[in-house]
Amino acid sequence: MKKLVISILFVMNVVFVFAQSGTGFSAKVVDSKTQKPLQNVIASIQNTNQTQLSDASGNFIFKDAPVGSQLLQVKSSGYKTQLFTIDVELGKILELGIIVLEEDITEEQQLSLITITENDLGDDNSGSESTAGLLQASRDAFQQAAAFNWGQARFRIRGLDNEYSTTMINGVVMNKIYDGRPQWGNWGGLNDATRNQEFTTGSAPSDYTFGGILGTQEINTRASIYRKGSRVSFSATNTNYSWRTMGTHASGMDSNGWAFVVSGGRRWAQEGYFDGTDYSANSLFASVEKKINEKHSLNFTSIFAQNRRGKNSPNTAEVSRLAGVNYNSYWGWQDGKKRNSRDKDVEEPINMLTHYWKISDKTNLNTTISYQVGQIANTRLDYQGADNPDPTYYRNLPSFYTSAYNPDDYTDFQGDDAANIANGINAASNFLANRQINWNQLYQTNTTSDGHSAYILYEDRTDDKIWIANSYINSQLADNINVNAGVSFRKLKSHNFQNLLDLLGGQFYEDFDNFQVGSEQESDLNNPNRIVGVGDTFGYNYNLLANTVDAFTQFKFTYKKVDFYLGQTYIRTQYQREGLYRNGLYPTNSFGKSTKYIYDNFGFKGGLTYKITGKQYLSFNGVYMTKAPALRNVFPNARINDNSVEGLEAETVTSLDAGYIIRAPKFKSRLTAFYSNIKNATETSFYFGEGIFGDDGGDGGDAFVAETVSNIEKQNIGLELGMEYQITSTIKLTATGAYGEYTYNNNPNVVLNNDNNASPTNTNPVTDFGTAKLKGYRLPGGPQSAASFGVEYRDPKFWWIGANANYLANNYLDISSLLRTDNFFKNPLDSEGLPFPEATDERARELLKQEKFDDFMLVNLTGGKSWKIKSTTFGLFATVNNVLDVSYKTGGFEQTRNANFREVNQDVSSGTPAFAPKYFYGYGRTYFVNLYINF
Repeated sequence: MKKLVISILFVMNVVFVFAQSGTGFSAKVVDSKTQKPLQNVIASIQNTNQTQLSDASGNFIFKDAPVGSQLLQVKSSGYKTQLFTIDVELGKILELGIIVLEEDITEEQQLSLITITENDLGDDNSGSESTAGLLQASRDAFQQAAAFNWGQARFRIRGLDNEYSTTMINGVVMNKIYDGRPQWGNWGGLNDATRNQEFTTGSAPSDYTFGGILGTQEINTRASIYRKGSRVSFSATNTNYSWRTMGTHASGMDSNGWAFVVSGGRRWAQEGYFDGTDYSANSLFASVEKKINEKHSLNFTSIFAQNRRGKNSPNTAEVSRLAGVNYNSYWGWQDGKKRNSRDKDVEEPINMLTHYWKISDKTNLNTTISYQVGQIANTRLDYQGADNPDPTYYRNLPSFYTSAYNPDDYTDFQGDDAANIANGINAASNFLANRQINWNQLYQTNTTSDGHSAYILYEDRTDDKIWIANSYINSQLADNINVNAGVSFRKLKSHNFQNLLDLLGGQFYEDFDNFQVGSEQESDLNNPNRIVGVGDTFGYNYNLLANTVDAFTQFKFTYKKVDFYLGQTYIRTQYQREGLYRNGLYPTNSFGKSTKYIYDNFGFKGGLTYKITGKQYLSFNGVYMTKAPALRNVFPNARINDNSVEGLEAETVTSLDAGYIIRAPKFKSRLTAFYSNIKNATETSFYFGEGIFGDDGGDGGDAFVAETVSNIEKQNIGLELGMEYQITSTIKLTATGAYGEYTYNNNPNVVLNNDNNASPTNTNPVTDFGTAKLKGYRLPGGPQSAASFGVEYRDPKFWWIGANANYLANNYLDISSLLRTDNFFKNPLDSEGLPFPEATDERARELLKQEKFDDFMLVNLTGGKSWKIKSTTFGLFATVNNVLDVSYKTGGFEQTRNANFREVNQDVSSGTPAFAPKYFYGYGRTYFVNLYINF
C-alpha cells in the first residue's frame, strides 16, 4: 500500500474490455488512504474539449477519445493533480484500472499561509498591495512562488495593482466599485469554505467574465461540490494574529437532493508582530443546495466575516533608528492595556441565491442574485485647539532642531548650533520616554475643560449597500467550439461619513473646521453651530451612487494543433454624488445630487495555443480595452464638494504576453514574456504642503491640498519563469524567477485643490501645476525582480519537509508628483514667480533621484506530517519564514510637506531631514503551526 501513496498508480495488468464499444479508456478513482471511491473527480484529455466527472462509484469513461498518444489529467480539490500518457487504440476501450489520488499537502500549506499576507490589504498609504490573495487557487510553480514565497515582501504579479484582476464568488464580481480592488477581508478566515477555485493568468480566457489583464479568480460555493466530511483546525503564529481556529462540515448530496456546508473560524491576537497591533476576526459560512431535478438546482450562500485590527504606522528612518523597525506610533497605554488609535473594522456580509440550469448535456446557464451590506471603518484621533497627539509629530523629534535654518538667511544652517544640538538630544530623550500616545493626558485635558472635548476618537465610515444580478451561459456549439457569455448588473449606494466614537472624558464636541473662519468653518450650513456626541455624524456626510452594466461573449476553438479564442465586452458605468451636508466652503456645490458621469467602455481580446507536441506548447494572448476611472478618482474631494476632475477620461489598457510551456508527468515549466500599457490613469492624494502657492494662495503658500495626477501612462514589461521537476517519487525541485521594468511612460498633469481659495465665485479652487516630469521613474509597489529555488521531500510514511531561498530586488520608493513640476523651482515669495537663485539642475537631480531599496534574501522552511487512525486523518503543518530574520522595506513614500527646492534642499542638506520619506517594513522571522483533523 505504501507505493500507492507515493504517486497515482495504475493497475499493472491492463485489460482490454471488448464488451464496450468506442475508442477511449475508463478508470476508477479512489482515495489513497481510505481506498474509498471519489466522486466529482475531473478527468480531462489535454488539448481537447473532452472532460468527464467520476460518479458515486469513482468511475469515469471516455468513449470517443482521439487515437494515439494522449495526456490525461486527473484532478480534484484537496488532491495532487497528475498527468499520465495514454496510448489510445481505435475501436477499443482501455481499462486503466484503479487510480489512487494522494492528498495534496501543498493545499494545506495554502490554506494555512494565505492569511499571513492579509495584513494591510486595502489600507490607505499601504505602500503596496500583495497579490497573494488572488493566487491561492493556482498550481503553477511561478504563481505559487509569487503568492507564498514573495507575497510577504508585497510582490506584485507583473507589477500590476489588484484592480486589474477580477475576483468572483459564484460568477459575481467582488471588486469594489469605489477603487476597483477586491476586499478579501469579506471572506477572510474561511479558507476551507473558499477552497474550490479556478484561476486564469493575465488576459487568458475565463468561463465567467471578460476579466482584466492580471487574471481572474472564481470561488465556487455550490454545496454539492464539496468533499463530504468534517474538518477542524487550530493554528498558532506570530504574524498579524496569534491564534486561529476553524471548523467545517460538508454533508454531500443526500437521497432527497439536499446538500449543505457550514464553516466558522476565529482569529485573534492581543498583539500581532508589530507593536500595538491587536486583532480580532470572526467568520461564518453556510451554503445550502436543493437539487430540484436533473436540470435545476438552487443554492443559497451566506458569508459573514468580521475583522477588526490595529494598524501599524509608516515611519521615517529617524524614527526607526530611535525606536526600531517594529515601532508603531498609533498606540498607547490605557488602564494597563495597549489601545490603538488606528483600527480598521470590516463587516460586510454577503448573501447569494444561485440557480443552476442544465439546459442540455452541452449547455449550462447559471444565474445569481447577490446582496451585500455592511461597513468599513477606519478610526483616528481628532483635536481642536490642542497639540498634535502623534508622538512622531515632527516638532517632537530631534530633526526639528538639527535641520534648522535661519528663516531670514537660507544659507545660514543652524542645526549644528550648540543650542540646537542640545535641543535635539533632549528631544530624543523625550521621545523615547514618551514614544506612545498618552491616552491619560488626552482624558485629563478633556476633563479639565468646560466639557468641550479637545480630543476625540472618531471613525471614517463607509456603509455600502450593493445589489448584483449576474447570469452566464456555457455552451458547446460543436466538438471544437465553445461559447461563454454573460451579463451583470450592479447597483451601489455608499454612505460615507464621520462617526464620533469616544469623547475621551469630555461631554461634547463642536462640529466645525478650526482651520477656517466664519461660516466657512461649518460642516453643514443647514444645521450650523452643531454640538455632537458619541454616535453622531459630523464633519462630512454624503452618498456615492453607482450603476454598472456589463456583458461579454467569448468563443473558444479547439483543434489538433491550434487552440484559439476571441472575446469581447461592453461596460456602461454611471457615477453620482449626493451631498447630505451643505459645506461652509462649498455652499453651492456640496449639498444634493451632482451631475451624473457616464462612461461607456469596451474590450477585445484573443489568443492562441500552438501545440508543438502533446507536452510542449506556445501560447499568445492579447487584449485592448477601456476602463472607467474608479469612483474615488471621479470625485477627488468628495467629502466636501461634488467637483469632478475636468476632462477625466477612461483608461486605455493594452496587454500582450507570449509563453513557452512544457507539461510532462515529471517536468513542468513556463516561460512567459509580457507587456502592458495603461494610459489615462488617475491618482488622488491628500497632504499639507509648505511653500506651494504664492502669498495669495494661503498662509504664506502653505495649505492642505487634494492632489489629482491625471493622464498617467504606465508601462510594464518583463519575464516570468517557473520550473518544477520531480527527480524521484519523493524529491521535487522548483526554480522560479521574475524580471520586470515597470515605469512611468509619460509626464502626467498635476492639479491641486486648495480649500483656502474657495469662495462663492470660485467653487472649484484648483490650480494647474502643469506636467510632472515622471517619465522613466520606476513604479512603486513591490520588488520588480525576484528569484526562488526550492526543494521538497515527501516520505511514503506521510511526512514531508521543504525549503526555499528567495532573492528580491528592484523595489522603489513612491515619489511625489508635485516635486517634479516646474513649481518646485519657483520661489512662492517672489512676486514674479522667479526661481530660487541657488537652484541648479544638477542639485535638483540629486534631490529628486528615486530611492531604490536594498535587495534582500529570504529563506523559508516548511514541513508536515499526517496520520490515519481508522477513518480520521490527523495532520500537522509548520513553517518558519525569513529564517535569517532579515529586516527589509516593503514600500514607502516621499513626503510633500516641503514642496519647493529651497525647503527640500535645506532639509536634505542638514543630514537629519525632518520630512524624510516614510517606510513600511516586512516581517522578520515568523512561524506558523497548524494542527488539523479530517473526519
